[in-house]
Amino acid sequence: MFVAVISGTVVSTSMPLIIADLGGDQTAYTWVITASLLAMAVSTPIWGKLADLVNRKVLLISAISLFVVGTAIAGFAQDTTTLIAVRVIQGLGAGGLMSLVMILIAVIISPRERGKYMGFVGGIMAVATIGGPLLGGVVTDAWGWRANFFLPIPLAIIALIVIQRTLHLPPMPKRAVKIDYVGIALLTVGVSLLLIWVSLGGSEFEWDSMTSYVVIGVSAAALIGFVVTEFFVPEPIVPMTLFKNRTFTLAVIASIAIGVSMFATSVFLAQYFQLARGATPTESGLMTIPMIVGQMGASILIGALISKFGKWKRFMVAGSLLVVAGGYLMTTLDYDTDYGLVSVYMVVLGAGLGMVMQNLTLVVQNDTPASQLGAASSNVNFFRTIAGTIGVTVMGSLLATQVTTHITSGLKNFTPTSPEEIDALKGLAGGGIPHVSQLPEGIRVIIENAYGNGIADVFWVTVPLALLSVIAIAFLPNKALSTKTSAEQLKEEFEQVAIDLAEAEIGAPVTSSVQLVEADAAADAPSKATAGSGTRPSATGSDPADTTTAR
Repeated sequence: MFVAVISGTVVSTSMPLIIADLGGDQTAYTWVITASLLAMAVSTPIWGKLADLVNRKVLLISAISLFVVGTAIAGFAQDTTTLIAVRVIQGLGAGGLMSLVMILIAVIISPRERGKYMGFVGGIMAVATIGGPLLGGVVTDAWGWRANFFLPIPLAIIALIVIQRTLHLPPMPKRAVKIDYVGIALLTVGVSLLLIWVSLGGSEFEWDSMTSYVVIGVSAAALIGFVVTEFFVPEPIVPMTLFKNRTFTLAVIASIAIGVSMFATSVFLAQYFQLARGATPTESGLMTIPMIVGQMGASILIGALISKFGKWKRFMVAGSLLVVAGGYLMTTLDYDTDYGLVSVYMVVLGAGLGMVMQNLTLVVQNDTPASQLGAASSNVNFFRTIAGTIGVTVMGSLLATQVTTHITSGLKNFTPTSPEEIDALKGLAGGGIPHVSQLPEGIRVIIENAYGNGIADVFWVTVPLALLSVIAIAFLPNKALSTKTSAEQLKEEFEQVAIDLAEAEIGAPVTSSVQLVEADAAADAPSKATAGSGTRPSATGSDPADTTTAR
């Protein structure tokens, strides 16, 4: 999990420098990030569904291997187009890691005990999400930005070796393996074109244009076709029956808002500290430490409390309210806002995310049949990731517009007085991401003010979504956490299926081994009270031979 998350966050601090060195603009900046997120989002439900069908350990090893290949190639990119392409490969592997880790935890740990483990996972994600930029800043200043792409590779290889040697999973019940290839294709096309439309509309083509109509039309047709397909295939990627489950549906709604806040914080805080406050990559990473403190501390603490008391709802409602408060506080940022206040804002938002993010998956896993564990868990992550991806894309486009407006307004009455200022204005006219620290003082203040106000403006997108998450979490059924692992539940589910088939064949009730064990335990009490007098009656009321046959 740490490897998957840090692969994206470790480069976020140096992203302005990367795009500037490769000659990219704000659109390229957004796409380098969203390409990986898109691949992660699209592949997440696919990995999850495969986890319900085939060997999960093999899937995890495959995901790590794919991730290593994509990450290694990304470090050699010479232009933004190549970087975007290889980030897709990297995202496919990361999608498998993000999905499969949560599924494997559910297989071997019961929901009641899973809370503290989810807390540790949330803490790890916090360190990788917020600590990644700090590490990336140090690495960039020391060895250059390309080293950030190579940094996760040794960690991934170590994880690969450890998993191969130590991960032992209970065997899966045998079932027919049927891959929904049509659904995979339709989902990929529909989501990808939707993101392209959201990202490039208004810049590469007009919203009211034939290109726009074709892109959104094909996307809508593919997504509608995907939904229809999922009703008829034997093993759907996104089982539509999941949406009949109130817990799953409300958790998906809440995940949408949480995803936007989580990704926006990671992406735009790096830009804020570097472009609005003139910080170096290392300084930018250090400035995000309060987010680590808030998110990691709340995640671990609340996870432990959930496991101890078996209560989860009150903590999640409180966390969602903190997300609303944190998002609103971010809208008040300016380029010269006191850093002490910015730190408080980050702690509030980080604590809210830490209390909610992983526990949404826990709640869904607790209220979903074990046979659909992979699909349910991965689809919560899918909707969170795709919402975060689209949200970051929309916010990135909005930021580009807002920054342009603020810069134009700031430079309206500005008259250059030196060759340096003239050269700086020519560079800004090209639309690229500037090296703020290298700009002349007069222009630098205008640029910092533009990015400070622009980033504050885009955080308004997160506030209404966060309010929606509060409502969704408030209406989640407050179901007690189970004490059985998913492996135990799956065994019982398949046993019950076998019993139902047997009853259908012989036309008589058949007793399961679980029921027999419970009945035997109940019958032990009177047997011991009579000091073994007589033969203990069988659970079915028949002779021992019948019990053995039923068993």
